[in-house]
Amino acid sequence: MHEVWLRLGADRQRQWVNRAHFFATAAECMRRILIDHARRKLAARHGGTAVPASADAFGFDFPFPERDDEELLLVHEALDTFAAADPRKAELVKQRYFVGLTLDEAADLLGISRRTAQRDWIYARSWLQAEVSRLRQ
Repeated sequence: MHEVWLRLGADRQRQWVNRAHFFATAAECMRRILIDHARRKLAARHGGTAVPASADAFGFDFPFPERDDEELLLVHEALDTFAAADPRKAELVKQRYFVGLTLDEAADLLGISRRTAQRDWIYARSWLQAEVSRLRQ
């Protein structure tokens, strides 16, 4: 979140049109940060092909599951394709997946009903799952 704040301008914030404008920009910043991080981790010069040791094997217990960087890159690629076909549903995915908004919060932010957001979310998840599966092959 600190890096997102810095990319958004830190103390020199630009004028936001509304909450939706701010959150759309924040979601895109978070998405880019996560993708850049995943790419760096997978880079061969950083040992991206090495098999990491489990922290649990050494007695460390992390409360959050680690994201699979390869999966994140596939979602990123699929989301770009999806955004070209249906920008509103892609924006809903960004707000839920990269910002962590609830369905109600995202619906309010996008100016759509909860029921429309629910239908869009179901469709987007199915579409992205199929596209990620296709990209894996």
